[in-house]
Amino acid sequence: MDFGLSPRASELQDRMRSFMEQHVHPAEAVYDRQLAAAADPHALPPVMTELKEKARAEGLWNLFLAHGDWGAGLTNLDYAPLAELAGRSLIGPEVFNCSAPDTGNMELLALYGTPEQQDRWLRPLLSAEIRSCFAMTEPEVASSDARNIRTRVTRDGDSYVVNGRKWYTSGIMDPDCRLIILMGRSDPDAPAYRQQSMVLIPRDTPGVTVLRDLPMFGYTDRLGHGDVLFEDVRVPAENILGGEGEGFALAQGRLGPGRMHYAMRAVGFAERALHLMCERATARVAFGGPLADQGVVREWIARSRIEIEQLRLLVLKSAWLMDTAGNAAARTEVAAIKVAALEVAHRVVDRAVQTHGAAGVSDDTVLARLYSITRALRIADGPDEVHLRTIARRELARHRATGTKAGAA
Repeated sequence: MDFGLSPRASELQDRMRSFMEQHVHPAEAVYDRQLAAAADPHALPPVMTELKEKARAEGLWNLFLAHGDWGAGLTNLDYAPLAELAGRSLIGPEVFNCSAPDTGNMELLALYGTPEQQDRWLRPLLSAEIRSCFAMTEPEVASSDARNIRTRVTRDGDSYVVNGRKWYTSGIMDPDCRLIILMGRSDPDAPAYRQQSMVLIPRDTPGVTVLRDLPMFGYTDRLGHGDVLFEDVRVPAENILGGEGEGFALAQGRLGPGRMHYAMRAVGFAERALHLMCERATARVAFGGPLADQGVVREWIARSRIEIEQLRLLVLKSAWLMDTAGNAAARTEVAAIKVAALEVAHRVVDRAVQTHGAAGVSDDTVLARLYSITRALRIADGPDEVHLRTIARRELARHRATGTKAGAA
């Protein structure tokens, strides 16, 4: 395995690191102040517009998209350390137009969209002229199993009609959201994984009603997590994405690179938390000396470094496999990084919170927000248990296929 960066990726890493230090981290407090002062808690703070303009001018833009015709053309392995750098700030990914849910939606449109769909939606998303959201999760069923989805997508002449309810539809509260990509059931009588389809719904289509914005552990996200009702929402038949019955396959295609992005951003979360932990431990005095002299704190720091390095190597292996053998060959590793990344990040953040004491649970540092995000993301994009199930099934299948006895060479 070769985890070495290409010369271009190495140069981008240096430039992004410098950009983060000079522009993004100093802007975090400004972003928070502007958001708190805004009449709409989901409106884009002016400082983000400024940061985006600077990032685009410096060529640090759309780096996540591997498709050369649309994005930067980087491999998954080359993009991984850039995702980590951006993930060290909660506002970092958006600065470079590399934030969810747009990244996954742009991947879908680049891979499966028709030329007309790409012109209407992908081009403005790549230019950050609009935002988008992804509607899959439903409140009434365990929608981590796509077979449970109840929202109906029904063909009616030259249209599709959508009826159902989705929640935690991330991004729909953003005033710039113009596109909903919805996963629904189009043929209940088809084989289990051919029943679902994805449809492109303009945000202003009649029948789309946001019932409420859902917080995560009490935090209101700027992009919002909408509880959304779809009542006789009618769109042209050409708004189907990739073809009827292709929804499950499209969702799987969206997840490989997307989970690597999530995992490397989680490495960034953990690195930020470890930095804050070390900073606090060396500056705070208790029981006659700095916290850094306490054995338990030193163990937290040491274990955090070990776990972060292990996680980073696992994610890089996954990225390397996707590049060299394809997403299907990396399925076990991709499932593993989704579980490992958020578990590690959450543990490191938890230690940093404990090191900060009362300050760790306040909003005086980023730690409380990181704590809530790392916990919530163990459910989002498929709960840990779904990925553990995938890993176990593949491991057992490999064992049964080889028939290797315990202790055999």
